[in-house]
Amino acid sequence: QVQLVESGGGLAQPGESLRLSCAASGSGFSIRAMAWYRQAPGKQRELVAQITSGGTTNYADSVKGRFTISRDGAKNTVYLEMNSLKPEDTAVYYCNVRAYIIALLVTTTYWGQGTQVTVSS
Repeated sequence: QVQLVESGGGLAQPGESLRLSCAASGSGFSIRAMAWYRQAPGKQRELVAQITSGGTTNYADSVKGRFTISRDGAKNTVYLEMNSLKPEDTAVYYCNVRAYIIALLVTTTYWGQGTQVTVSS
């Protein structure tokens, strides 16, 4: 099994920066991809950014040029650096990990508990 622990988030003013972290722990797995999703009140959960085990990244158009996703493979940790924050970035941010479970020979998706990001003056 894979456990995810998120940290970071909080309150920021427009134009400021925040950094999210998500660490995956457990044993017997190999990470295929890590991502951040967000869900604003009354809206569907949407992909913010994703990074594969090979380092390929993709971003939602709304965050391109402002957010950067990165990962530390040795620590099984993914980061989301959020710059030039806007009020519309306000949402609960969820870590998402797609991992290959060696003993089961299957790939499974895991979700973090979510962390609130609020951008307001």
